[in-house]
Amino acid sequence: MADLTFDLAVVGAGPGGYVAAIRASQLGMKVVVIEREHLGGICLNWGCIPTKALLRTSEIYGLLHHLDEFGLSAKDIGYDAAKVVERSRKVAKQLSDGVKFLLKKNKVTVIDGAAKLAGKGKLTITKDGKPLDGVVAKHVILATGARARFLPGLEPDGKLVWTYKEAMMPDAIPKSLLVVGSGAIGIEFASFYRTMGADVTVVEVLDRVLPVEDEDISAFARKAFEKQGIKILTGAKVTKLDKSKDSVTATVEHQGEATRITVDRVILAIGITGNVEDVGLEGTKVKVEKCHVLVDQWLQTGEPGVYAIGDLVGAPWLAHKASHEGVICVEKIAGLEHVQPLNVLNIPGCTYCTPQVASVGLTEAKAKEGGRKLKVGRFPYIGNGKAIALGEPEGFIKTIFDAETGELLGAHMIGAEVTELIQGFTIAKTLETTESELMETIFPHPTLSEMMHESVLDAYGRAIHF
Repeated sequence: MADLTFDLAVVGAGPGGYVAAIRASQLGMKVVVIEREHLGGICLNWGCIPTKALLRTSEIYGLLHHLDEFGLSAKDIGYDAAKVVERSRKVAKQLSDGVKFLLKKNKVTVIDGAAKLAGKGKLTITKDGKPLDGVVAKHVILATGARARFLPGLEPDGKLVWTYKEAMMPDAIPKSLLVVGSGAIGIEFASFYRTMGADVTVVEVLDRVLPVEDEDISAFARKAFEKQGIKILTGAKVTKLDKSKDSVTATVEHQGEATRITVDRVILAIGITGNVEDVGLEGTKVKVEKCHVLVDQWLQTGEPGVYAIGDLVGAPWLAHKASHEGVICVEKIAGLEHVQPLNVLNIPGCTYCTPQVASVGLTEAKAKEGGRKLKVGRFPYIGNGKAIALGEPEGFIKTIFDAETGELLGAHMIGAEVTELIQGFTIAKTLETTESELMETIFPHPTLSEMMHESVLDAYGRAIHF
């Protein structure tokens, strides 16, 4: 086997790996990407993109059942599950093909295979168990991502007990469904299947749904989900799954009692674990903790010349976080002077359920833990003309400021299109604006974004429309 020599080798072509490769090529490096499955990784093929295609379908389907509110009517409203899935897969393929084009455009070599560290600056490559030409690179970035986490007794079987993959490609919409876990993945699937007509129950071991979000957002979300007919059990855990021919009976411990719930299908959404196996970490100085690789602020591992980014290095498990880490890592390798380490508090989080949820920065509880004096503003969707005109009057926006400095500490939203609105507050945090600049900013009318302005004004007792 011949050795192929590069300045940088990237293991994994997800949103972290392919972005790192493209940026490195832009900076003049000779780059190779080794990907064992699909260009674009989980995000483009089995995560962010195809789920949004499914959720768009359910959003439209849900609206069709409220046409009368808009003075419209339609007969025989229905859906074809196979076509719903087919559209989702086509969207995923289009984006994956787009990544292939971008890598080619940027002269990045792509190798279809599995890579493994094999000594300083060396990688062995295999495809279907057969060895390919090895790779030599001065720098190696591990971007192998993560996979769904499972608990003993709660393993998926691909038929009755699903992971996100099976949940994205159902043969038919089940009549009843149990979702284990109420983080972003679990709630998005719960929202999709409920809107498509399934009877959905969500079980969450913690005391509230969407537990990483601000408590006010979680409480509002729960009421909205329950209003839609989703059954929610918090402070509960599934201890056993008994399967029959075409159903599953789950034993759920809740409030000191064990109850049994029988459903057609179960979706497991209880977190992820890093893909640290079969990468050749043995014998290196790369440290692994709780199934994730430890790195410094520049994404350097304990092994010289080896870096790690994205889901592999831990929370928050977000595609845009992985992409940003890829850029930071490569620019630091290239010796650029302007590189800044990642500020986790400036990473926005989005959940594409109905209603949507988005946030950036500290929750009110976390801000209080820091001993700060706070000014908190809120503005409801019902006070916004555009929201009422859209027929989307449920939701609110919450902003949190340091009372002494005016620093924007956090912003939390629930309602229509908040996943698009949150970038405004993300930019504000990145630019380190205070309440003064935000209050002096002119927001267009009529828009949903006006609520962002009003929430800031409310924090200082100046809200106009509420």
